[in-house]
Amino acid sequence: MDIRSRIGVDIGEKLSVEEAVRWAAENEVRYIDCRIDLPPNALESFEEARCAPIREACAANNIHLGLHTLSAVNIAEVSPFLRDAADAYLTAYIDAAKRLDAGWVEVHAGYHFTSDVDLRMTAGLERLKRATAYAETQGVQLLLENLNWEPEHAEVNYLAHTIEECRYYFDAIQSPALAWVFTINHATLVPEGIAGFLDGMPTERMAVVRLADNHGKYEDHMFPGEGIIDFTDMFTRVEATGFTGHYMSAYGSLDDMLRGRDYLVERFPA
Repeated sequence: MDIRSRIGVDIGEKLSVEEAVRWAAENEVRYIDCRIDLPPNALESFEEARCAPIREACAANNIHLGLHTLSAVNIAEVSPFLRDAADAYLTAYIDAAKRLDAGWVEVHAGYHFTSDVDLRMTAGLERLKRATAYAETQGVQLLLENLNWEPEHAEVNYLAHTIEECRYYFDAIQSPALAWVFTINHATLVPEGIAGFLDGMPTERMAVVRLADNHGKYEDHMFPGEGIIDFTDMFTRVEATGFTGHYMSAYGSLDDMLRGRDYLVERFPA
């Protein structure tokens, strides 16, 4: 598959899933991410009657659909009632992915409040273990994303934003049902950078690479070429690991991501 076909678009909540599949077909986009939390993509609405025609449209148009959970849902939740809700949230996404025949469900490790890092990491790991075990039984692929660093004095911080934190989860969960989605712009916010992540992470478990530029100061999904990332170098390093998966654009509008695909294709090494 050529590089243009391997670069997908994170549609998120911009369109209903049905509209997203149509838009992808019209624009020759083969891979799309959708979030199905709120209307018109309310999670509880994805019963078989809604999922069947979406499955058929994806198959007819060679569209690979994935689901992307909301990082604001704290997978490291420990409070009564809420901890059960976090489990139910992941289970519901896995069930929807099975009904949609979605290729993956992107998940996160949650966040902590500075003074409770160990407690939250333990809770998040145990929850991801349960979710992964369930995903195995359903034939669903989970992808854990390396998230972004927050400014030094932030009270709330995402987990799994450094190599050490990412390895905490991946080393403990060896299941093939949990793979890695590498967000390159997040990697620019920590000293190890893109090259360091590729050296320090299990790249044989790298299933998707998410694309946006960044200025290296704080979280900001910028159009490729407007920040500090050398995309030719990035592609060269990623492909050198033996990666054959797809890339996922995640910045700006849908039109921006179509324009950005042209920019990225031009910078892919021969």
